[in-house]
Amino acid sequence: MPTQRSETGDADLMKEEAERRSSIPRRRGLHGWLDGIRATRTGAMTLKIVIGVIGTVMVIGGLIMVPFPGPGWLVVFAGLAVLSTEFHWAHKLLGFGRRTLHAWTEWYKRQGWTVRIIVAIVTLCAMGVIIYLSMLTFGVDVIQVARQFVLS
Repeated sequence: MPTQRSETGDADLMKEEAERRSSIPRRRGLHGWLDGIRATRTGAMTLKIVIGVIGTVMVIGGLIMVPFPGPGWLVVFAGLAVLSTEFHWAHKLLGFGRRTLHAWTEWYKRQGWTVRIIVAIVTLCAMGVIIYLSMLTFGVDVIQVARQFVLS
């Protein structure tokens, strides 16, 4: 009888025996590694928690970055992609987000220059207001600083 290789007791032996009896080919690479972790209840729960924390931090960080110039929505979608590896609801939400983004892009492409310019102006104004209010929370009044700069 083979010896145990870890603190998990007979789990390693049981996995190896099940793999030998299985007709399903073993996956390689990242998927195979994740399947190996998911093979035990502790590993599956640990993986779910770690993926949940990492994905949630990414989504929250992305949502914080959305109003600012930069990759806010990209980080949100990347966080949802991370979460979707373990959570079905995140997979469905990621699909909804992709469909909505595609629909918005297609609608925007069909519009004339007038609507495109209006959308750009509204976007820039919203961005300016958000940046101004964000700077106020740090105690910097951008308008006051600009007045002092212009008048001096």
